[in-house]
Amino acid sequence: MGGLLTTRTGVYVDCTLGGAGHASRIASELTPEGRLIGLDRDADAVAEARRRLGNAACRVDVVHENFCRLDEVLKSLGVDAVDGVLFDLGVSSHQIDTAERGFSYMHDAPLDMRMDARQKLTAYEIVNTYAEADLARIFFEYGEERWGKRIAEFIVEARQKTPVRTTAELVDVICRAVPKAVRRAAGGHPAKRVFQAIRIEANDELGILDASIRTAVRYLRPKGRIAVLTFHSLEDRIVKNALRELSRGCVCPPGLPVCVCGHKRELRLLGKARRPGAEEMKGNPRAKSAKLRLAEKEAEL
Repeated sequence: MGGLLTTRTGVYVDCTLGGAGHASRIASELTPEGRLIGLDRDADAVAEARRRLGNAACRVDVVHENFCRLDEVLKSLGVDAVDGVLFDLGVSSHQIDTAERGFSYMHDAPLDMRMDARQKLTAYEIVNTYAEADLARIFFEYGEERWGKRIAEFIVEARQKTPVRTTAELVDVICRAVPKAVRRAAGGHPAKRVFQAIRIEANDELGILDASIRTAVRYLRPKGRIAVLTFHSLEDRIVKNALRELSRGCVCPPGLPVCVCGHKRELRLLGKARRPGAEEMKGNPRAKSAKLRLAEKEAEL
């Protein structure tokens, strides 16, 4: 992960292991004195990471845990400071491509969408038990879907006859709710935004993000770095605002003769958000919407 590593003997945390692609590249740069700590809430990702990182030269700790528990994980490992933290947000390619997980609107599967199979809330529960107003709200807030209210109405009508059990059944309801003319004009799959919204709700993806970033920054050593990859505007807005706030000094109202807030700048932003190049997007179309934000811990607080 370019820009994240500052020392080959440091301690680095990958908060979202996924298929261990980023973790493998980080591990390959570290010496035996270095350490890589990887977290993921997905048991499949943890198993794959342990396999891929088994021969790493550095010390490796792979933990089956949600990054919202980063503080507890680092304390349990006896780590009080790290040199870099990575967040690669959203759903992983493995989760999308594993049809039975129910993340994709392109494959028929049970409505699940859980990143962690230990959690209780599933996409099925959301679709079949949430009130119409709550469905409309999450479609609008988490999917930015302008037809969310109508889609929610159609879902409630459909489930009154029989539960909506599979992704294909949900896609069918969505397609009936969104007028054909709108679908043709908009382009793309009409279920994309709704599936995103349900997935975010099921996994509380946005609710845990701000606090987790602040925890990560608290553990950074001076000159340590945080890198965050986002894939849609909702999560990017949270990341951007958190990093911007942490990079500000005094937050007193303008006009005060002296600072009374005591707020100290914790981070230095390393440029604007970076976008993938043409070659990267050609090799990985899913990277098209990606943004990478980098920041560095201030040397003196």
